Amino acid sequence: MTKAAPLTLYGRAWCHLCDDMRTALAPLLAEFGATVEVVDVDTDPTLEARYNERVPVLVCDGVELCHYHVDAARVRAALVARLAAAS
Repeated sequence: MTKAAPLTLYGRAWCHLCDDMRTALAPLLAEFGATVEVVDVDTDPTLEARYNERVPVLVCDGVELCHYHVDAARVRAALVARLAAAS
């Protein structure tokens, strides 16, 4: 694949669901050559207020793809669409 999609994972350092989401994302990241930026919501009061108990939240290009657990079909579709748009 030619261009990795920018994914952002909003979570917390102590959140087991956040750890689970990172683990579940690994095969998709490898498949598409994508990377994920992990942002700790507790470091920013605005992000903490926005996401608080909904973490982890996975976002691609400003669009929320899923929260709590990976929606692999939705993440895959977003990565495919982003790659198609880049070609």
